[in-house]
Amino acid sequence: MDIALYQPDQPPNTGTLLRLGACMQVAVHIIEPCGFPFSKRALKRYAMDYADFVDLHHHRDWDAFNAHRKSTGQRLILLTTKADSPYSNFTFQKNDILIVGSESSGAPDLVHTAADARVTVPMSADVRSLNVAVSMAMVLGEGIRQTDSWPKN
Repeated sequence: MDIALYQPDQPPNTGTLLRLGACMQVAVHIIEPCGFPFSKRALKRYAMDYADFVDLHHHRDWDAFNAHRKSTGQRLILLTTKADSPYSNFTFQKNDILIVGSESSGAPDLVHTAADARVTVPMSADVRSLNVAVSMAMVLGEGIRQTDSWPKN
């Protein structure tokens, strides 16, 4: 299972998701443009000492990412507040890519259209959304549990 960040604009969330990828041994895809400078030096700052342990795939834009995904035959599962299906009712596969949109604007229509499935984290109707890193950790945890893909020591 992989995780992907579509045009992230918050370095701390990106760092958290890179750390999640390193700890759970899942690849992380960063889809440009980012709302902050993304370089090897910046990566070290965002991901701290976890940068050396993450399987990072850096894509110059959506088209490059989507071409990569199609070439590997991976399903794209979008985490969004605009879905009716709770993630806990979804059947994950080991080679899925879980994707979140940017923190400020979410995922655009082209990502929604390309997604093989859209899932949501059920939450209070009084609030807008969870942090993307928190949502990804919850959904990735369920995907790993379902597929028994826990990290190897």
